[in-house]
Amino acid sequence: PVEAGGMEKMAKSKNNGVDPQTLVERYGADTVRLYTMFTSPPDQSLEWSDEGVEGSHRFIKRLWNLAAGHAERLRVFDARAAAPPYNEAQQAVRRELHNHLKKALFDYQRHQFNTVISACMSMINALYKRLGGESAAAIGREDTAILHEGLGLVLCLLAPIAPHITHYLWRELGYGEEILSARWPEVDESALVQETLQYIVQVNGKVRGKIWLPAAAQREQIEQMALGEEHVARFVAQGTLRKVIVVPGKLVNLVVG
Repeated sequence: PVEAGGMEKMAKSKNNGVDPQTLVERYGADTVRLYTMFTSPPDQSLEWSDEGVEGSHRFIKRLWNLAAGHAERLRVFDARAAAPPYNEAQQAVRRELHNHLKKALFDYQRHQFNTVISACMSMINALYKRLGGESAAAIGREDTAILHEGLGLVLCLLAPIAPHITHYLWRELGYGEEILSARWPEVDESALVQETLQYIVQVNGKVRGKIWLPAAAQREQIEQMALGEEHVARFVAQGTLRKVIVVPGKLVNLVVG
């Protein structure tokens, strides 16, 4: 008999074990591995949830559908060719991908596999958002290059966690024969460089506007742009400007008395 006593460790003596074979037969081994490593850090307890397994399976299917939807285009893509010129929106996607990659590589060193998986999910979300879905709609060479790069990063990061689907897709999409022989991904620091930065403009601590400035903008230029923002100027005009607080790369707070 099973006695309900709250959340406990699985053990034969408690007769509360969960046979993974049933879940493996239903969802596949990759889903079960992904769920186990995603739900909790390896040094902490987790509460088993069949619904959680279903959520991990949805992510696996999402990865599969994105790859399958663009498989033909990816197979013939020449990754050795010179990188195409990216527009601002495309640069933003690459920056997001490599920011997530940087965090995932750091978390791998700490054996924090749950946050590695979370970073991979965010990377897939960024690719879906850029491409507008999983269908093989016509996309340019620039977006194909971003998709090829992004999927390659995700497959490498997930290979130790979900080895079966990553090995299969690595071959099918033309990345190579053996994903385990692939070079471990590295962050492209040039992709992280931002030419322009968004500043939040506050008046007495309340958000009143946003401005975009070159990353190298000096404090004087930042203050001028903040004061010149039309919506912000109306609130500043209601009193006397007492102080300007600038947090580089983030915000400007105008203190009005």
